[in-house]
This record gives sequence, C-alpha cells and structure tokens, in this order.
Amino acid sequence: MTSAHGSSAKNGRHSRDDVANAALRILDEYGLPDLTMRRLAAALDVQPSALYWHFPNKQTLLAELADRISARGSAGPQSSGSEASEASAVSEASADWMLVTAAEASSLRDALLAYRDGAEVVSSTLALGLGESVPLVRLTRAVRLSGFDDEMCRRASTALLHFILGHVSHEQQRMQYDSIGVAARGGADDAAGVAGMDAPAGLIADGAAEFEFGVRLFIAGLDALEHEPSMLR
Repeated sequence: MTSAHGSSAKNGRHSRDDVANAALRILDEYGLPDLTMRRLAAALDVQPSALYWHFPNKQTLLAELADRISARGSAGPQSSGSEASEASAVSEASADWMLVTAAEASSLRDALLAYRDGAEVVSSTLALGLGESVPLVRLTRAVRLSGFDDEMCRRASTALLHFILGHVSHEQQRMQYDSIGVAARGGADDAAGVAGMDAPAGLIADGAAEFEFGVRLFIAGLDALEHEPSMLR
C-alpha cells in the first residue's frame, strides 16, 4: 500500500494536492466505502464545505484520485509537448508493440494494486466519463505501435483495460476477504473433478501469473488479427 503526504499552505489553508493526498491516505487505510467528505474534512481539520472549493462533489474528487493512481509508473514513452513527441517517434516506431503493451498492462496492474480499492475507483470513474482516462491513454499509446488504425487501437485498448480492471478488482476483493478471515469456498478436493485444476474455480491462486497469461493471450489474439483481419467479420 502507498502513503502520500501533502503539505499545507503557510496560512493554514489546504491546497488541492493536500486534499487529494489526504483522500488517498484514507482510501488506502479504510477503503472506498469509508472515504466520505466528512471523514476527509475531519482528517484535514476543516469544515466539509471547505473541500468543495477544490472539488465540487465527491465524484470529481474520485476522478482526481483515479488519474493519480493510473498515472503511477507508466512503462511506455512519455510525451510532453511536440518536441518530446518528435524525439520519441523513432524509438516508438521501432519498438516491439507486444512487449510494450504487456509492460504497460503490468504497470497498470501494479498501479491499481498500490491503493486499496484502486481498481474500483478507476473503474467507476471511467464508467462516468470523468477524469483524464489515463489508463486508456496509456494502453492506446502502446497498442498504436502495432500499426493498427485508430479505431482498432481504441477498441483493443478498451477491451484490454476491461480485462485489467476486472482482474485486479477480483484480486483486491480476495485480499479484503483474506484480511478479515473469510476463506474461499471449496478446496483441492472440490476442484478434482475438473481436469488440471489445483484450486477452486474463481480463486486466483497466483494473481501475477494469471494476469500475465491473460495479457499474453489477449496480445496474441490481437497479433493474429493483424495477419488475419477477416477474423473480425
């Protein structure tokens, strides 16, 4: 889990960063259901109404948190302005898009896992069309190296993002259940009837390995489409 500490202005008023950082601490310690504006105001020693100076409602606050969570540790090339874009054009064009996309997906998983309920925060924000869509931008930038057209890149990146959010959400739910001592139903004996299964259905025994397999499977399928576009018809 990650702690993010903000600083207050000299006059005692809190900045937008202070509010967002305090919200991340509460999210990480207590989870999304307990991240209320009242609790956040108490943590900052201000009235709840003071928070609305920076964020007009809770959803815009969560959108800010989603952007911050999603922006952690990007594996792909960063661009800030036209100069940076031009400078990285050559290296991007020669990059192995499959490796870059897999690395970006793994980096996003790490970013979501860094905060309690990280996947839920990002997923709910994207569903409402809020924030900067950072995770989708990251994945699209990686997939675009394949040479697919813009529409294919958008659809592929969206599908991959749905897998990432769903997988990490499952992982984080299992972590929460484990933390309060709720055991998964079934066991090795229950799985014996399914060939090759060593764990109960639905239980992610090795989150990282299962995630990597899913991403590689997705990318392999996307690569197959590159050579057989008729598969989409």
